[in-house]
Amino acid sequence: MPKSHTGQELYRAAKRRIPGGTQLLSKRPEMFLPENWPAYYRRAEGCTVWDLDGNAYVDFTSCGIGCCLLGYADPTVNAAVTDRIAQGSMCSLNTPDELELADALCAIHPWAEKVRYARAGGEAMAIAVRIARAATGRAKLAFCGYHGWADWYLAANLGETSALNGHLLPGLDPAGVPDSLRGTAFPFRYNQIAELETIVAAHGRELAAIVMEPMRHDAPRDGFLEKIRVIADRIGAVLIFDEVTSGWRSHHGGIHLTLGVDPDIAVFAKSISNGFPMAAIIGRAQPMEAAQHTFVSSTYWTESIGPSAALATLKKLRETDAVARIGEIGELTRRGWRTLGEKHGLKLKVGGLPALATFGFGQGDDSRLLMTLFTQEMLERGYLASGVFYPMATHTPAIVEGYLAAVDAVFAFIRQQTDSGGAKAALRGPIAHTGFARLTG
Repeated sequence: MPKSHTGQELYRAAKRRIPGGTQLLSKRPEMFLPENWPAYYRRAEGCTVWDLDGNAYVDFTSCGIGCCLLGYADPTVNAAVTDRIAQGSMCSLNTPDELELADALCAIHPWAEKVRYARAGGEAMAIAVRIARAATGRAKLAFCGYHGWADWYLAANLGETSALNGHLLPGLDPAGVPDSLRGTAFPFRYNQIAELETIVAAHGRELAAIVMEPMRHDAPRDGFLEKIRVIADRIGAVLIFDEVTSGWRSHHGGIHLTLGVDPDIAVFAKSISNGFPMAAIIGRAQPMEAAQHTFVSSTYWTESIGPSAALATLKKLRETDAVARIGEIGELTRRGWRTLGEKHGLKLKVGGLPALATFGFGQGDDSRLLMTLFTQEMLERGYLASGVFYPMATHTPAIVEGYLAAVDAVFAFIRQQTDSGGAKAALRGPIAHTGFARLTG
């Protein structure tokens, strides 16, 4: 196995100093390969990552948690940011890039008329919900999918800590969320319109917003989104589309543009600026004007690196075939998983959009053990790998071919271990965590 002791030693120290070890649950080493994941990087370029010990890995995980569509350290975006830094990234005045970006976003989304900014997806979703509540004078929310860490979202778990389990991350604890928010957030599952209708029957015109990802894993069926649009209009709720993850990844401007239903507000972050902090809340004039009547303001929402990075990123995405190539790479990888799973007689669950590809082992109670073993063996072969792959434009068919050759060998090893009953003994550390779990030092 490549040497990565420095990262693990540093991470052990971090767990003593930083609650939870990292700032983002999705980057915890325990989510991948406890006690053996490299944990920290020194450099990232294209689709290659170098750890603190100089080991190089090709990234076949979420690739910067879905932020870097153009690849790590894209030279075009970096040049725009470097130029902005040289001119001063913060000032007592505002950057004109804010208006240029707002005009560009509204041109891409003709239904939208106004724009506000933040710097991260979770806070941008909190802003969108605040605006919806201010616009309607209502407090309650219906939602589908994962929408971050804020009180409004975790309130769904007050009194029933499993309410959010079907929305990407199980085990989210609402500790610290005021109990007074109990009964303000109600989850429904994707393509289950009856669940939303039940919420509406009980709370109807008390709902400020219907919040959802327009599409993540499954395509909408039986007019699902159209029915939600009708319901939102009927009860006067703001329809918010969370495109923090899906935005620009499958279509220039967001996947909702391919689905025939426009929201009242849409939220973008992650890939809008290729790894530099930036988020945008765009919407129709009527709800967005409520931002004038509620206090939504922050100093670092006015720094100029984010807008500069976003303008450069959107320009390069528009002028290249990056989005199409990302879809092709994702589909090539998904086909490879299926083919190799069948070859080695492994039960796999392959899903997600090509640009948000996923696979898992369908081996019952042993599934998580086998995914941990997969990650361990792929790491030894020079790949950061898990059951999630968010392709970047820097992944090429040749790179995928090399990755799949390693997957072939690892699947053969996993099949051998499952046949002999030695899979658990082959692990060099604990089984990976799933969902939220408290860490000790």
